[in-house]
Amino acid sequence: MSGGFQTFAAATRPEQGPPRLAMLRAALAEAGLDGFLVPRADRHQGENVAPCDERLAWLTGFTGSAGFAVVLPHVTGLFVDGRYRVQARAQVDTGHFTPVDWPATQPGVWLTDQAPNGAVVGFDPWLHSRDEIERLQNSLKDTPVTLSRSPNILDRIWRDRPPRPAGPIRIHPEDLAGESGAAKRARLAETLRRAGHRAAVLTLPDALCWLLNIRGADIPRTPVVQGFAILHDDARVTLFIDPARLDTALSEHLGEGVTPRPPEAFEPALRSLQGPVRVDPATAPLAVADALAEAGVAVAWAADPCTLPKARKNPAEIAGIRAAHLRDGAAMVEFLAWLDARAAEVCNGARLTEVEVVQALEGFRHATGQLHDISFDTIAGSGPHGAIVHYRVTGETDRPLAAGEVLLVDSGGQYPDGTTDVTRTLAIGPPPPAAVAAFTRVLQGMIAISRLRWPKGLAGCHLDAVARAPLWLAGQDYDHGTGHGVGAFLGVHEGPQRLSRQSEVPLEPGMVLSNEPGYYREGEFGIRIENLVAVTEAPGFPEGDDRSMYQFETLTWVPIDRRLIDTAELTKAERDWLDRYHRNTRERLAGGLSAAASDWLEWATAPL
Repeated sequence: MSGGFQTFAAATRPEQGPPRLAMLRAALAEAGLDGFLVPRADRHQGENVAPCDERLAWLTGFTGSAGFAVVLPHVTGLFVDGRYRVQARAQVDTGHFTPVDWPATQPGVWLTDQAPNGAVVGFDPWLHSRDEIERLQNSLKDTPVTLSRSPNILDRIWRDRPPRPAGPIRIHPEDLAGESGAAKRARLAETLRRAGHRAAVLTLPDALCWLLNIRGADIPRTPVVQGFAILHDDARVTLFIDPARLDTALSEHLGEGVTPRPPEAFEPALRSLQGPVRVDPATAPLAVADALAEAGVAVAWAADPCTLPKARKNPAEIAGIRAAHLRDGAAMVEFLAWLDARAAEVCNGARLTEVEVVQALEGFRHATGQLHDISFDTIAGSGPHGAIVHYRVTGETDRPLAAGEVLLVDSGGQYPDGTTDVTRTLAIGPPPPAAVAAFTRVLQGMIAISRLRWPKGLAGCHLDAVARAPLWLAGQDYDHGTGHGVGAFLGVHEGPQRLSRQSEVPLEPGMVLSNEPGYYREGEFGIRIENLVAVTEAPGFPEGDDRSMYQFETLTWVPIDRRLIDTAELTKAERDWLDRYHRNTRERLAGGLSAAASDWLEWATAPL
């Protein structure tokens, strides 16, 4: 049944780390360095990286999508946030790699405490942004620790490193993009001229793909092309990518305004520019600014000009995203109907494992005939595995579902018209009372975000607490943001928009985000409920003061497990919202389902 995107081999083993760490320390000593920074990020500062850029995983065994290591002569700190604490302890040899609670503990403080007196710590300027290094340098002021630019010492000892990706490049049609690449280039060039910038350096693959209306396969699960580009103030683009990857049709699509150059021409091209040149301090490698500065080219530090326009989805993109979610919702209903039937068998002694759940779900998505890829490796955590926020099942961790537990399934699809991401927590037999209580609070937070209206100008940091309030009243919380941005057949995690305590970017119409509060009890269960939503203008109020208000449009249509809800704890408004959501789900999906799934949907969406 599976389309075969996800595999279940363990990518790393804890015992691989110590000998590699010993090799790295020896190489550092030979280079005259006392330490080295090993980030998760690649040259494009992406969350998802190609196998050849999995430096952090290769060294430590930790495969999470955020974190970094600081290697010193006698201790190596692995910095991970709350999403990955359980995972990090399971994946690394903690006798050689010390998990550090980040951001509660900042690397500058840790280095000051742990580094030898007068230590010189190297870093590869292609793998760190200016903002990142500046923060670390500021925290090391008046300390005996020094940061130093360095060739990448880890790359020198990585002998079996996979090749650089060179996947196929596809044209993203204008009817889905909603705007031609030439029009986007002209629009952004005008932005540069107004700011007095002669050019902008583009280093983010999703920005590059959005601007040129192309998609690729250089990163697993994320349909992007890796490359760099320079956008000039006359709307020309110099694209640094292997020219052999561009066939005739793709060259015609890009047009005369886009000039391909080989990757090795990027640094010389930077040195030949006339400034000011716009560089994003948060995402561009520090090496970009170094090259400009060495040539005397003025740098204008400012956000990537693609970032906000890409985040503000146009009507064609929103229409495609809606269509993708209806298709994906139908596949999810087929899966949930299948899962409920199998769960009944589990309660009678049958065996069903997490791997089988993942394979079945992928198969239902593949059966739509339009699945390009899954949007990330499916999280299917039963019982205690649900408490590992980004759990990935392997052959070694595969666990059978058991009656009386809950199953957390977080998954999504990459379709040519949109990217999906949905989480449902499901009862396998009678659920534990503690899970029901937590699920109800999480649901209340998700409904609160879904119903919210707010004044224009507010950011994710202003809204995040609304989702947490029901959990806070019970002394509970979760260690991830309430929501992340989502691209249009691009990254399932997209900036700059977020529902997060850290996000100060105002929410604007067209932005798509996840709405996913949760609760996790280590060793017992995990709860998360996730829909995708789009920011829209809210209608006026009869007695309002005519100020501009925004609201969320729900995009995801998948039933929420009523067996996990303590209905006595819901307000009338919350019950009404859920009944209306389920009625809308049934009406939108009923026509294209199998008979068994249609019957299940009628039952699953009945009023509370």
